[in-house]
Amino acid sequence: MAKPYDSMTGEGGDTQQIGRGDTPVMTTNHGTPISDNQNSLKAGARGPTLLEDFILREKIFHFDHERIPERIVHARGSVAHGYFECTDPIPDLSRASLFSEQGKRTEVIVRFSTVAGGAGSVDTPRDVRGFATKFYTDEGNWDLVGNNIPVFFIQDAIKFPDLIHSVKMEADRGFPQAASAHDTFWDFVSLMPESLHTVLWAMSDRGIPRSYRMMEGFGIHTFKLVNAEGQESFVKFHWRPRLGTQSLIWDESAKIQGADNDFHRRDLWEAIANGDYPEYDLAIQVFDQELAASLPYDVLDPTKIIPEEVVPLRVIGRMVLDRNPDNHFAENEQLAFLPSNVVPGIDFSDDPLLHGRLFSYLDTQKSRLGTTNFHQIPVNAPKCPYANMMRDGMMQTHVPKGRANYEPNSLAEAGEDGGPRPRQEGFRTASQPVEGEKLRVRPETFADHYSQPRMFWKSQTANEQAHIASAITFELSKVALQHVRLRVLSQLRNVDEELAERVAKGLALSLPDRAPAARDPVALEPSEALSIQKRWHATLEGRKVGILFAEGSEKAAVDRLISQIRDAGGTPFTIAPKVGGIALEGGKMEADGQLAGSPSWIFDAVAVVLSSEAAGKLAHDSAAVGFVMDAFAHLKAIGHDDGAKPLLDRAGIKADEGVTDLASLPKAATLRYWDREKKIRDLA
Repeated sequence: MAKPYDSMTGEGGDTQQIGRGDTPVMTTNHGTPISDNQNSLKAGARGPTLLEDFILREKIFHFDHERIPERIVHARGSVAHGYFECTDPIPDLSRASLFSEQGKRTEVIVRFSTVAGGAGSVDTPRDVRGFATKFYTDEGNWDLVGNNIPVFFIQDAIKFPDLIHSVKMEADRGFPQAASAHDTFWDFVSLMPESLHTVLWAMSDRGIPRSYRMMEGFGIHTFKLVNAEGQESFVKFHWRPRLGTQSLIWDESAKIQGADNDFHRRDLWEAIANGDYPEYDLAIQVFDQELAASLPYDVLDPTKIIPEEVVPLRVIGRMVLDRNPDNHFAENEQLAFLPSNVVPGIDFSDDPLLHGRLFSYLDTQKSRLGTTNFHQIPVNAPKCPYANMMRDGMMQTHVPKGRANYEPNSLAEAGEDGGPRPRQEGFRTASQPVEGEKLRVRPETFADHYSQPRMFWKSQTANEQAHIASAITFELSKVALQHVRLRVLSQLRNVDEELAERVAKGLALSLPDRAPAARDPVALEPSEALSIQKRWHATLEGRKVGILFAEGSEKAAVDRLISQIRDAGGTPFTIAPKVGGIALEGGKMEADGQLAGSPSWIFDAVAVVLSSEAAGKLAHDSAAVGFVMDAFAHLKAIGHDDGAKPLLDRAGIKADEGVTDLASLPKAATLRYWDREKKIRDLA
């Protein structure tokens, strides 16, 4: 029979006492010290477990309820802490305190996410990405809840449930997960031409970002800035990554899903852990009513942008993400964003999609977090003092004192605490005249659904256009309903005839008649800012280079390359057939990763440092052949020494500007080699 555990001596039982010295004592949630966390209370060593075991019951009770409903959209996300620093104060435009003085810092938390997939889906499907920032300002929380695409699929929030129902798993079969390539989504798109602008962005390389650190963010809607005198300006918010904007190749993104489901999450975590803090500039487009009225589109329409050539961006601050979360659940799953969280100096426009979001985000927190007191959860709580007359509710953690739970009151006249009061300097909604009949309509200015998608298409390089056409072709190839394919093609003809022809050819379909347009498109000038490739940021900073070596490789060459990559701001990652350490020419070396588990998909460029003998052996290893073959197919730089030639020949690698010697690799690795693509794959 087991000897009862003695918590004083630490003897007996089947457990080891914890809680001696500097280690904290384990307790129940209510503070009772626990002596044994290994065994339930039983009637005899082999007898039944007793219901009176309150430690067991509390532990199982808590475990049974550890999970909360996942977000309906943006379920799969990653967070990071950091700060925002004002670099160009704008008190003339806004009285928001975080923009009031140069160098002023405001604590932030950022959540990056996919939209369509559930919490257990993967990081790299083609999808819109969320880019939501909570600023803990000294005047309350401001939540800038945006995406990596500056426009949205719909113009009115009443269509949001329909959009999400269409893009989610199909209701009868529960698949596909985290994918838009299916009947219901494209059926919705074909019937809602207002969605085409965002669809083209999502089908472009913007839909498969390389990293959260290399992804733009947009506030989407037109907001207002209000200064101390009450003067208003329209504003659009932009986040620009200092590492530049970069994407994946479609085949690469699909393969990464098999290699690393957490590719983006891991990339963000490791960068911060290594001190390579992601940085973003906050830029604004500011304009007045006069300019808004002069534009051939409506600034209140969330399916439209204002090109930078029309209203230039002004950088007013930078954001640095320098701390990973301590707990994924507490700081990610319980993190709640509200577009309605604004501070004095920032206000809303009359964008109808924004107005629906102001209700929806607040409403959903009760379902997810179980209580109207979700704002008391530490990650959601303001960092500044806050007080009001709201009381009680489920999970109330504050203990208000006194009788004052209503306002106005005169309790202060009797010497009691009368509680907080509104103040003149608090938030004031910007004044504007409002009149008109109550109608379920949209402005006529919202009716042009084709001019801006056409502008986006015309702004891309030929290579980027091929990617868009190929992505739409692939997606429609997964659509089983022929009439939906034809209706999408009829809509695409209004965007660009060449685009529609290329997709139709890829599907072996004849072009249908052009869809009727509610409003004739207008000619808009292309914008270079809409192209990733035209504004490519050639740098190795934030990028990772995989270095393949094997027995007999020259250690000095590997060491030299590692040093060069680090000097250029990149991260070297060594790969070998075995990770435990192998003999090289000049010494022994351990690898960071094993060849079969470190495909080239997860690197921005690769190097191959091999002896001729080792290369000959690896030429018969599918993992090694695939390593260089995929790097070439994904348009990456490949650095190699002379000994690697047998492996490169076996993989069919043809020399081009991106296939280089080891010394030239750090510079070559700053680019992708788009001209290579037309030689290795057919694009629409």
